[in-house]
Amino acid sequence: MIVEKTVSRAKKWLAVLPLALLTSGCNWVVMSPSGDIAVQQRDLVLIATGLMLLIIVPVIILTLLFAFRYRQANTEAKYEPNWDHSVGLELLIWGIPLLIIIALGALTWTSTHLLDPYRPLGRIKPDAPTLANNVPVGNLVDKQQLANGVGKPLEVQVVALDWKWLFIYPEYGIATVNELAAPVDRPIRFQMTSSSVMNAFYIPALAGMIYTMPGMQTTLNAVINKPGNYEGFSSNYSGAGFSGMRFRFHGVSDAGFQAWVNQVKQRGGGLNRASYLQLEKPSEKVPVRYYNAVEANMFKLVVEQCVQPGKVCMSQMMHGGKGGGDSHAGMAMPGVNGGKGPQDTGHPEGALMKDANEKGSGNHWTAPADIKQDGANSAPGSQSNRNHTMLTPSTMPGTRPVANG
Repeated sequence: MIVEKTVSRAKKWLAVLPLALLTSGCNWVVMSPSGDIAVQQRDLVLIATGLMLLIIVPVIILTLLFAFRYRQANTEAKYEPNWDHSVGLELLIWGIPLLIIIALGALTWTSTHLLDPYRPLGRIKPDAPTLANNVPVGNLVDKQQLANGVGKPLEVQVVALDWKWLFIYPEYGIATVNELAAPVDRPIRFQMTSSSVMNAFYIPALAGMIYTMPGMQTTLNAVINKPGNYEGFSSNYSGAGFSGMRFRFHGVSDAGFQAWVNQVKQRGGGLNRASYLQLEKPSEKVPVRYYNAVEANMFKLVVEQCVQPGKVCMSQMMHGGKGGGDSHAGMAMPGVNGGKGPQDTGHPEGALMKDANEKGSGNHWTAPADIKQDGANSAPGSQSNRNHTMLTPSTMPGTRPVANG
């Protein structure tokens, strides 16, 4: 008897062993995060999954139960081929899923707003709200305030390069490559962009991933609550060196963060336009680098794509050019004649390259008969309205077509 029980238990453990081996290599950091935002996102996933399982599990159980109860061998089961309706069953089938969908909708709506990455943090952990005025921690005079919340967020500017990450700390005047650090329980505001292609910034222990795009700036507000050495990486394919586009994120104490800042200032060089343009060139598996000084407005120059000296920034382009002399607003291409009117430039240009006073409407090929327009066809419905081979002479690039009336 004892032997039989032992064999039975061994069989159960052997049945579970393959599953244990499969899951032993899994990294459960998403389900065991270290930042309050990531914790709330995990809870949202678990609650939504639980609500959906309220439908899935009973359906699976009832499917198996019905298949077993009404099997051919069970002659005691009622056979009612003409049965087609039950009010109670209809209420059960439609009512419970409807309630679950309403609950999921309300949960999704509120969570979408509360966990908006652009939204400043309302708390750093469940029992510690942030201060409403965002006062710097050094200015706090009330110990109770210090215990219940923190103040000014740590600003970190993130640039996704090919294939490495650049982090700029404007408050401290330093920058790093492929290494990031932040104090525990202090809000962090990431401002992110990309130098070339779209990418995605992701630290699973901290918060969800946020995309970075060239010429645009995205934002992420987050906080780390536990000291540790965490992994960060690119979660959007961006080319040959994508797999090596990883960095380390250090959650440290206030004293540890200050020591890290001092280390960067002692070991680093300067980051200016010239050194950035060298760093921007594609490279793979780049080691950690430190910069103890950063040129003013470097992140803004990257966002506006004008780090290269002499290149017009996007904001200047949208306000009419660098010197303000160009009358063209917006992102349209400047006129080839500089606003001086139509001239023979020696080569044909497309419509976007023409000045405003050079542009005009061509002949109306399908004008009704009662409209007397040069080059318009005389009869509505005429085949010539659809036949644009009537152009005479042959249209050359850059010249306006002439209709043959």
